[in-house]
Amino acid sequence: MDLEVTIMGLICNAGEARSLSMEAIKCAREGNIDGAEQFLVQADEAIRQAHLVQTELIGADEGEGKIPVTLVMVHAQDHLMTTIQAIENARETVHLYQRLGKLEQAVANSAELA
Repeated sequence: MDLEVTIMGLICNAGEARSLSMEAIKCAREGNIDGAEQFLVQADEAIRQAHLVQTELIGADEGEGKIPVTLVMVHAQDHLMTTIQAIENARETVHLYQRLGKLEQAVANSAELA
């Protein structure tokens, strides 16, 4: 295993997942909930790929310190964990924008009836 390439794969996949989760929020803000949900599906796939790399590293280490812990390794782990949180936050934000849109529509409909 080329450790540096493997770690960079983790960072790249986590970075892609984070970017996709931010795009989901942007879509939701613009009222495009379907687009936001598609970005979240893509973010889930990217973070799954990053998690597979992490699992590969854990397996190679076998809990015995076989894989050296470097600053890049720590950065990759930090990037993965903060991205997982970003995706969870994006999912909640999209949900809130969806509810807000429904409320705005209900208000607009009731104003038309008045």
